[in-house]
Amino acid sequence: MNKLVSLFFLVLLSFEIFAQAKTITFTKEQLKDKIMGGWAGQTIGVTFGGPYEFRFSGSFIQDYEPLVWYDGYLKKTMIDNPGLYDDLYMDLTFVDVFERYGLDAPVDSFASAFAHAGYMLWHANQAARYNILNGIKPPRSGYWMNNPHADDIDYQIESDFAGLMSPCMPNTASAISDKIGHIMNYGDGWYGGVFIGAMYTLAFASANINFIVNEALKAIPVKSSFYQCISDVIKWHRQYPDSWQQTWLEIQKKWSSEVSCPDGVFSPFDIDAKINSAYVVLGLLYGNGDYTRSLEITTRAGQDADCNPSSVGGILGTMIGYKKIPPYWKMGLKEAEDIDFKYTTMSLNKVYAISYKQALLNIERNRGKINGDNVIIVFQAPKSVRFEQGFQGIYPVEKRWLGKTDFKELNLEFEGTAFVIRGEAEKKKNESTDYVFEAELFIDGEKIETCMLPTNFTTRRHELFWKYGLANKKHHVTVKITNPSDDCRVNASDCILYSDKAPITKR
Repeated sequence: MNKLVSLFFLVLLSFEIFAQAKTITFTKEQLKDKIMGGWAGQTIGVTFGGPYEFRFSGSFIQDYEPLVWYDGYLKKTMIDNPGLYDDLYMDLTFVDVFERYGLDAPVDSFASAFAHAGYMLWHANQAARYNILNGIKPPRSGYWMNNPHADDIDYQIESDFAGLMSPCMPNTASAISDKIGHIMNYGDGWYGGVFIGAMYTLAFASANINFIVNEALKAIPVKSSFYQCISDVIKWHRQYPDSWQQTWLEIQKKWSSEVSCPDGVFSPFDIDAKINSAYVVLGLLYGNGDYTRSLEITTRAGQDADCNPSSVGGILGTMIGYKKIPPYWKMGLKEAEDIDFKYTTMSLNKVYAISYKQALLNIERNRGKINGDNVIIVFQAPKSVRFEQGFQGIYPVEKRWLGKTDFKELNLEFEGTAFVIRGEAEKKKNESTDYVFEAELFIDGEKIETCMLPTNFTTRRHELFWKYGLANKKHHVTVKITNPSDDCRVNASDCILYSDKAPITKR
């Protein structure tokens, strides 16, 4: 009897908590319109920014340079340049896994789907793909010691789906991102996806850009460098409300030093998640809800100038809904909505319907209700995810040219705490058959690792070898190719060397 009484009061308490929770009600049509706006918006944004991707690294696009947009441009780009839409087809991989296996799909399903997909990948995604194909499963596949690109933008540009299937529920989106984002990222790289996903969820709830940005930032731990970077952008926007260029300069001065991604160290190229998220926030705050101005500012900020306006376009598209995206930006959209994105069997029209269905399931799972034509969502105040920070205490001190072509053995001496050897395995002639080299890594005479180096681009190892966390002393590194080929070769271009202390500038 006491158990029945306790159960009765527990049920009563649950109803009371639900009744006291803040709820937001949409009609089904309104909810679907916002989800459609999110998918259409990111497609518009990536198409618009595509021609400028990494063409402006360490500089912004001047106001006098026109940015291309015309009727039919969307369809033309989707047909002629389908590889541009990695933002979308990566999202759709995860949407498809949810569709096939449900909301409780295990992380291995997502990891396997993207690791075995036919599309080309780069940076954290490719490093994770290689890891998964070679037995390093998530979350270890995204962990910074196993993935030199863990802080890169990869999950940030793929997290839209998590926000769109979690309307007004940032903590639910964060839980999805915890599972999937750690397949390829860690620390700041993961936080980029958590932050973007949270902004999508809040764009369902509010038309106030400042609210969306500031509330979404609460999902990120305060002591992380990601939080500090975005907090600075908010501060500089208040300080320089009439000049996005001034805030852009402040971002460059404080946050443009790349220490992790080997492609960006000692280079103007910067695919780091936090600085590209800073450009997203730059466009949102200075655009203040104006679709055109927001897309233009984010694109003109440079670096990953297709992915960043894709995030902005999707967040604003969610906020205002599909029907209110300005006609100028929807020119040719109808003609493009039935085109399947490359490497998928999914078009915009298909994902509109699937994503809406998944959102309804997610809403009901999180105490929401569907009551006739109304969808009642229990709003979630954002909670910070756990703290994690990669690449702490490592400082790039040298980029050394190696220039070794078709080597069988490579020797390297340096003093420091870490190294990354960049290079590739490749066919000598196009008609050669793909080959998988076996390579051994020795540090100070001790065999550390044996790895496979495929010549196939989709299964390649992004860097030849790396090792962090060494004692700060002189080291001797040897790489040996144990199965050389007459038709293929391994090349080592250069290496990045690190210390546990920042280099001192001599004057």
